[in-house]
Amino acid sequence: KTGTTVTFKPDKEIFKETTKFNFDTLSTRLRELAFLNKGITIVLKDERQNKENLFHYEGGIISFIDHLNKNKTPLHKKAIYLSKDKDGISVEVAMQYNDGYAENIFTFANTINTVDGGTHLTGFKSALTRTLNQYCRNKKYLKDGSSLSGDDTREGLTAVINVKLPNPQFEGQTKAKLGNSEVEGVVESAINEMLGSFLEQNPSVGNKVVDKCVLAAKARDAARKARELTRR
Repeated sequence: KTGTTVTFKPDKEIFKETTKFNFDTLSTRLRELAFLNKGITIVLKDERQNKENLFHYEGGIISFIDHLNKNKTPLHKKAIYLSKDKDGISVEVAMQYNDGYAENIFTFANTINTVDGGTHLTGFKSALTRTLNQYCRNKKYLKDGSSLSGDDTREGLTAVINVKLPNPQFEGQTKAKLGNSEVEGVVESAINEMLGSFLEQNPSVGNKVVDKCVLAAKARDAARKARELTRR
């Protein structure tokens, strides 16, 4: 009875290649929006083919992680969820390790999918490496002054980084990369603080994560020695 109706028809002069909407492409994007705005309901109807999709996730980006890892074997049952507001910037991260070797990280700024990352991704990576190295040193996982590399800490990691900020600055017309320099420091300090506390309070999860990272470091070192031996 109330609300707004918006009608959009693509102009053939502008969209020269095609003016037909792709149901799967729209589904992927609207599913993302439903994950990033927990509790919202989005209905997609295609009257050309009589198809319909409904997207609603009470878990928000935790549900996003469950969706991304549905065909994988997680190392810990529940995704790690971290959330903090600082200096007018909202930082929200969900992450879960699996028994695979590939990293799968999605980043968003004001619900825009920043496929090329940016300052929020840089801050997250720095904080993750630093925090896990500190945890390893505290628990005496690392010997001989060795440390985990960034690649070690992200092996088998699935993560969603969602930031909301005033006046976002993107690089390029497609908004594929976030450029706000202040975001890096905010994300890094927030993740350092929250992830460190989480690991201390949940040692069973922390130990599983660190076991995976240390194994990755040993494999990297063994591969390096094998390459040097082959060259000699």
